[in-house]
Amino acid sequence: MSFYVTTAIPYVNAAPHLGHALELVQADVLARHRRLRGQQVRFLTGTDENAFKNVTAAAAAGVDVADFVTANADRFAALRGVLELSFDDFIRTSRDPRHARGVAELWRRTAERGDFYQRSYTGRYCQGCEQFYEPAELPGGRCAEHGTVPETVTESNWFFRLSGYADRVLKALETGEVRVEPAAKRNEVLAFVRAGLQDISVSRPAARAGGWGIPVPGDPSQVVYVWWDALANYVTALGDVGGDLHREWWQDTAERVHVIGKGIVRFHAVYWLALLLSAGLPLPTAIFVHEYLTVDGAKLSKSAGNAIDPAVLADRHGGDALRWWLLREVALLGDTDFTEERLLQRYHQDLANGLGNLVNRTISLVHRYRGGTVPSAAGADPALAGVGTDPALAGAVDRALAGFDFRAATDAIWAAVAAGNRLVEEARPWELAKREQAGDTAAGAELDTVLATLVASCRAVTRELAPFLPAGAARLAAQLGDGEKVGTPEPVFPRRL
Repeated sequence: MSFYVTTAIPYVNAAPHLGHALELVQADVLARHRRLRGQQVRFLTGTDENAFKNVTAAAAAGVDVADFVTANADRFAALRGVLELSFDDFIRTSRDPRHARGVAELWRRTAERGDFYQRSYTGRYCQGCEQFYEPAELPGGRCAEHGTVPETVTESNWFFRLSGYADRVLKALETGEVRVEPAAKRNEVLAFVRAGLQDISVSRPAARAGGWGIPVPGDPSQVVYVWWDALANYVTALGDVGGDLHREWWQDTAERVHVIGKGIVRFHAVYWLALLLSAGLPLPTAIFVHEYLTVDGAKLSKSAGNAIDPAVLADRHGGDALRWWLLREVALLGDTDFTEERLLQRYHQDLANGLGNLVNRTISLVHRYRGGTVPSAAGADPALAGVGTDPALAGAVDRALAGFDFRAATDAIWAAVAAGNRLVEEARPWELAKREQAGDTAAGAELDTVLATLVASCRAVTRELAPFLPAGAARLAAQLGDGEKVGTPEPVFPRRL
């Protein structure tokens, strides 16, 4: 079984913010989880650099476009260390030769099918979305995503015959050939397709774009529209169509999964499917959609000026705290409001006081009463720790992540942590030790069972935690060991001010 997971590639008109971190961390958990289960995984991310908004942002900054784009792209790439990401590939659409070559190939495939035509067009264009909108899609005349009034633009562009793929796209969504999760997002997409699809512009005048972008094959007066260009990265990053990498990870892979924000569902679940059908390529198998992060109820955005730098947060509070809040607190449906106070509260409640305390107590008890040697694992009683042992815990995490529900997955892990802490309080190993010292051999046997169960439970939790908190889980694993000895107890999740 193989698993190909991608994030959307963000514009680089500004530095990354916490919303980008959310998507990257979610995709990273999916990738790490599948690797933990023994699957072959490829995880792709990157930057969308051919957008006109990058050109305007560079002009406003008084910087050459290529230099401006590279500086911000480097900041996105640096999130690998900040967020402990495990991506296998990072594609930059303005300078990666794979991308320009691949976009041209996909364009030619669609052109050969007769799915492009040229015409003049006047429409309302939102620069923030890089998208034309119909008047009915603009409540109060404003873009629902950005709150701005789109400008009226008249252009002569290449159009894609999206209308000709409405039935096939609808069938793919209705049959589950392409899953859209959560179900509420799937229903929104289905309603959009059933209302009828209109052909879409897939190019921009090169002069309007300042010459920035990928030229349309055979028509240098036009550049490929940024959304057509950007969506193609999921395929272009795999090299030439028909090549070994493409066959392995797109043509033949078991799962092709896109992780995206709710504002771009239409592009991925409608336009992208139609473009792939036109090019004669397989569709993605799933599109996982996350909601937005907000501050004081307002969506995080560069233009709103409320963007939060994930690198600053990680430096201030640690990568474990940041990753854990993103995975434990963000709702499956509905936006989630962020504050540093909530981040620290969740870190202390769950990691410092919950899991950290359980592991520290467990290792200390093994040292105090058994000289650091774990009683035989055969003596462990899974029933004592509830869901805190394999395979029940692993199964619960698998089911949650299959539905893109990170809260449910972390709930399962935390049920095991809570069960372990309850076991300590209810079994009271210190009293069993006193009875054993007084000659009660049954109490000694019960103490062995409790200690073995606690260690087994902590090790199971640590294994399942690794995709969520790779650094923290590695520290836990080093203390817990995997044999008959445990290490020296030390705070793995120290309290933070």
